[in-house]
Amino acid sequence: MERGVHLKNLLIMKFGGTSMGSAERMRVAADIIAGQKKLRPLTVVVSAMSKVTDLLLETLRRAEVGDKSAVTAGVAALRARHLEASEQLLGKSAAAAQDVEALVNEFQRIANGILMLGERPPRSVDEAIAIGERLSATLLARFLQASGIKALAVNGGEVIVTDAVFGNASPQMEATRQKCIAKLAPAIEEGIVPVVTGFNGATADGRPTTLGRGGSDFSASILAAVLDAQELWIWTDVDGIMTADPRLVKDVAVLDEVTYAEAAELAYNGAKVLHPRTLAPLVEKQIPVWSKNSFALDKPGTKIVSSFDEPKGARAVTSMSDVALVSMEPANAVLSGTRLMARALDALALANVEILVLTSSSYRQTFCFLIRKHDVTSAMEALESNLSIELAHGYLRPIEVDGNVGLLAVVGEGMRGTPGLAGRVFTAISRENTNIIAIAQGSSELTIGIIVRLDMLDKAVRAVHEECQLGKIAAVAEPRA
Repeated sequence: MERGVHLKNLLIMKFGGTSMGSAERMRVAADIIAGQKKLRPLTVVVSAMSKVTDLLLETLRRAEVGDKSAVTAGVAALRARHLEASEQLLGKSAAAAQDVEALVNEFQRIANGILMLGERPPRSVDEAIAIGERLSATLLARFLQASGIKALAVNGGEVIVTDAVFGNASPQMEATRQKCIAKLAPAIEEGIVPVVTGFNGATADGRPTTLGRGGSDFSASILAAVLDAQELWIWTDVDGIMTADPRLVKDVAVLDEVTYAEAAELAYNGAKVLHPRTLAPLVEKQIPVWSKNSFALDKPGTKIVSSFDEPKGARAVTSMSDVALVSMEPANAVLSGTRLMARALDALALANVEILVLTSSSYRQTFCFLIRKHDVTSAMEALESNLSIELAHGYLRPIEVDGNVGLLAVVGEGMRGTPGLAGRVFTAISRENTNIIAIAQGSSELTIGIIVRLDMLDKAVRAVHEECQLGKIAAVAEPRA
């Protein structure tokens, strides 16, 4: 990428919903931006104010079923919250209030269209819910300008080009790079801080899209990759990536550093860490990511890097409770277990169902897989449709679904080649009189996935955390940048 000297030290900072959640939090964000602006060029990515996206989605759902009063109330709540924040940040600024009114009116127009239509077209939903980020970007950019920092609110749809999978779009990186070179790079070189909306993009022909789960973080990583940023900082409301969920375990520790792979595995297995899709654009260019707490600026946070000299053993334990175990078994040898598994996986892929854990037995050719509970209906429909003949003729036993299970995952690149670790983990769980239903471990030895009864999940997490002494993790010997 050709760029001016001022982009050589570029920092991308992303502020999440709680960090944008009020006028007070936006002031803190502006202070952070002002401090870093003195040191190097910046680009900022913002989420909607906390709980605003939920408000927008619920208003659209009510519109679809013809609930006009709920739509009116949702629009009023959206307007009131942002006008209040505008006044607290910028006083009686008519321009800021007009910006808020224009965006709220845009949302109202889409909601009213859905109200009349009686359905929610995915494209309209994407266009509507991106207004949350557009509102927060507008307010933050105007406050930065009022504070003497040159800033520009940018709709992510103007710079992030995606495919047309509404609700879960994927970026087209080269087209995005060209857009960013044209729109963002000149502004950054002039000392302007672009404040870009997270979560949203647009197709090449301009149709609004959103990026799905972890979308605002994903936006930030996309921009970091195409602009060749030096670092990406993700501001949240936690101190960093922890050894376990602090709501379950008392003596958690914040990890100084984790690898991209560890962060991806933790996120995949339920931890509130950057989504694996978010990390993907950064891995190739090895752009480091910091997870920081905007509510505790003195805490250093966690650095996510490609590799480092980490200690042996496990690094963290995480869990998921909102899951279900689906079991399949051929009734006799007529049906090949391998072919059955292939067809089942194909059906799940077409239904866009994510498999969290997969295990099988050799002789009886039974197998089971763990999925999220919200995917159970679509998974069963896909399986029963694809295997209808086998089920009808009794070649395949009825498919079983067990929702009374939970997933525990032990993660750490340092587990590779560490003898006895799996045994210690299983022993710790058994001490809690917990029966292990299924186990899965990849060849990389990065993660051990263990399925247990749901009512024993929390105890098992605590037992493994204590057994592996994760709360007593020493700081990494190698100094951090």
